[in-house]
Parts: sequence; structure tokens; C-alpha cells
Amino acid sequence: MGSSDSRYGNIMEVETTGASKETAYADGHARGYKGVYASQRMAEYDKDDINNYIDIIKEVGEKYEIAPALICGIISRETRGGRLIRKPSPPIVPDQGWGDYGNGFGLMQVDVNPNGGNHKIIGKWDSKDHLAHATEILIDFIKIIQDKRPEWTTEQQLKGGIAAYNQGDGAIGSLYANVDENTTGKDYSNDVVARAQWYHNNLV
Repeated sequence: MGSSDSRYGNIMEVETTGASKETAYADGHARGYKGVYASQRMAEYDKDDINNYIDIIKEVGEKYEIAPALICGIISRETRGGRLIRKPSPPIVPDQGWGDYGNGFGLMQVDVNPNGGNHKIIGKWDSKDHLAHATEILIDFIKIIQDKRPEWTTEQQLKGGIAAYNQGDGAIGSLYANVDENTTGKDYSNDVVARAQWYHNNLV
């Protein structure tokens, strides 16, 4: 399997409590479960979909010196390996590639809302260019958290950057224990990390 380490920390050394019961229930494939096991079940269900993009995921990970498994974890959490945005429900125009009611674009759901992330659309929704763009955004947030929380360990800063990718760095407080208190489902970074760890062991 590929390296779990990166210049921004080792994804396999990040502490995680996994998905909340609510996230697992909403998914439909992990109902009745919570925590790391629920995240692992959801990651496993998405494995074949994510494997369609594994070559470009690895290329982007190598270019930006970040664990490909982390990119997989975000894709799994955001779009279930792309399944949710191939035929969005409810339908959104343009059809493919959009989620969050037209506010998120691509496999990693770049926030294009002018009142949110206000990021540009780069590349097709399932392209290497899109993954590179989204990974650049993720890395920017990791660096911001590194600057804002120098007292955190490298792996804690990595997890904080993942949480910021979801809700912005302004939503990340000073207490590491509360890193997910403002994220979607109040479990975003914990869920992504648990999925990423599963992908490191089973896919990349």
C-alpha cells in the first residue's frame, strides 16, 4: 500500500472517533452503527467507485505530497465515490458533478457558493484538474491551521485542516477536542480520517 505519511502529517497517526450515529443512519449502509466501524463500512461500500479514479488520486497525492488515502476519504464522505453526483437527487442543472443544491462541485465538492468558499470551477467534475484544485484548497486550510494553532501536533493540525475544508478555518476553535463541533454532522474530520485509514489499508 502507498505511504500514509506526507509533509502535513501521517494520516494513520491521526486520532479519530469515526462517524456519528446520525451520519451512519443517513448513509443507509451503516445504519445501527457509529464510530470508526461505521466509517469503515461506508468506505468499503464506496471502494469500487473510488477505484475508478485511483490512478489520478495517486498522481495528485504524489504531486502535492499528501496521502492519496486522505483524498479517497474526502471523496467517500462528500460524494460516496461520485455516486451522489452522477445523477443528483433532486436533479440539478447542469446535471452531473453538482451536490449540496448546486453549491458543491466535483468529487471533492469544492464550495463555489459566493457566500461560502467562493472557489472557481476548475476541470471536469471527475478530472485530475478538479482533484488537484480541491487538494490545493485542502492544503491551504492545513497551512492556515498550522499558523493559527502552533501548539497542536502535526497530526492534530492535519485533522484541523480537514475540518476547515468542510466549514472554513473560522469554524475551528482553539480546543482540539472540539475540532468537529461546527462541521457537518459534527463529525466531518473524524469520519474522513477513519475512512482514509481504511483506504490506506485496503486500496492505496
